[in-house]
Amino acid sequence: MKKNEIYEITIEDIGNDGEGIGHIDDAASGKRLAVFVKDAVPGDVAKVKIIKDKKNYAYGRLEEIISPSKDRVEPRCKSARACGGCTLQQYSYEAQLMYKQQKVANCLERIGGIEDAMSYMEPITGMFTDEEAQALEAKSEFAGRIRANVCEKGHWNYRNKAQFPVGYDRDGRLVAGFYAGRTHSIIPGISCDIQAEVCEPILEAVLAYMEGNGITAYDEVCHKGLVRHILIRVGFVTGQIMVCLVINGDKLKYSDKLVDVLTGIEGMTSVSININKERTNRILGDSCKTLWGKAYIEDYIGDVKYQISPMSFYQVNPVQTAKLYGKALEYADLSGGENVWDLYCGIGTISLFLAKKAGKVYGVEIVPQAIDDAKQNATINGINNVEFFVGKAEEVLPREYKENGVYADVIVVDPPRKGCDEVLLDTVVTMAPKKFVYVSCDPATLARDLKYMLAHGYKLEKVACYDQFCHGGHIETVCLLSCK
Repeated sequence: MKKNEIYEITIEDIGNDGEGIGHIDDAASGKRLAVFVKDAVPGDVAKVKIIKDKKNYAYGRLEEIISPSKDRVEPRCKSARACGGCTLQQYSYEAQLMYKQQKVANCLERIGGIEDAMSYMEPITGMFTDEEAQALEAKSEFAGRIRANVCEKGHWNYRNKAQFPVGYDRDGRLVAGFYAGRTHSIIPGISCDIQAEVCEPILEAVLAYMEGNGITAYDEVCHKGLVRHILIRVGFVTGQIMVCLVINGDKLKYSDKLVDVLTGIEGMTSVSININKERTNRILGDSCKTLWGKAYIEDYIGDVKYQISPMSFYQVNPVQTAKLYGKALEYADLSGGENVWDLYCGIGTISLFLAKKAGKVYGVEIVPQAIDDAKQNATINGINNVEFFVGKAEEVLPREYKENGVYADVIVVDPPRKGCDEVLLDTVVTMAPKKFVYVSCDPATLARDLKYMLAHGYKLEKVACYDQFCHGGHIETVCLLSCK
């Protein structure tokens, strides 16, 4: 196999990031080498140009589809192939769901050591319009394997949050859009099929304001220019809208003119700036200033109201989040008197769901501002059987258990992609709650942590997957473990 050579490859599988996987018999090494091909889907027969040749695998660029897969569809977005946001738009939505379900099962078996993982798994829940849901029922190949969450827009325009980088194109024109895959090159475009539709007029207004008032875009190479990103959040239930400009400076010139154009958009509730003067890939800085309106917007998950600031962690797909949290509550199976710990609680989203049916809920989160938001969210919902702690979950839980004798009937965790710290898992095992509910955004670290729990006195009961990130490679999973 040689770099820049073109080979005919049959795509047989799909990788963690949504790239197609085929194989080439390499005569020089005598090995059968895997080739990862972005934009290819299982079943495609394609001409592929090798662009990076490693010892045991290679990366290829899709040059031509010779014979398309039965699951290949035309991407709805014209920028889908260049943009790094949606890696699976060329894959039929039902096939995406089956891939994600199998991805979780594979991790549970390969990393977690769980035999026949699929036997523990409920049908994956995807997003469909009513018409699509009816059509799904007629497809025998997916019967009983996919659960339809019926939504007005199906699996499009589902995101309530977007962070658009701002820069210049080759001709020096001001642009906003999304980064191309694995780069910081902006693919210009103010229309995105997975974002809330109101993002387009907001971006038009902000870019016009910048051009009309000489407001520069940030250049990360030379660390000059002002506006780095445009953050937009939308309350899907309330209709409230937040716009926050992330700037490389302390103030925004002519901000009153920005406010004038944005407040003409129905639902505008909060206009602010976030200050980030660091040379960093991190989008948000540590401080925000409100230019107009409130410092937050409000939205609901189920019947629980939340205040959401620019820096709050809040799930980007509220429709599926309600289903996900409902399943976590179902798995916790609370009767009204239990002590529950919610670790990595963020702004209290799961904590407040649990508090409605628990005796007492304790939430732990490392970000102080998130805990402030969680306490406020408890207050506005009239929920007084919750207590929140600032700190690392792997430090707070052992301390409260050893020094203050707290216990738990149920422990719920919703960690970041890196999963749970082993010190935390060890404390959970020592406390021995009857139920352990694990909400995960990364199947690999989920499987790793389940392996630890299964080796220390717990058994896996159920697994449910929810497609929070339609047309992207990620999947959200909730698992129930019980103490033997």
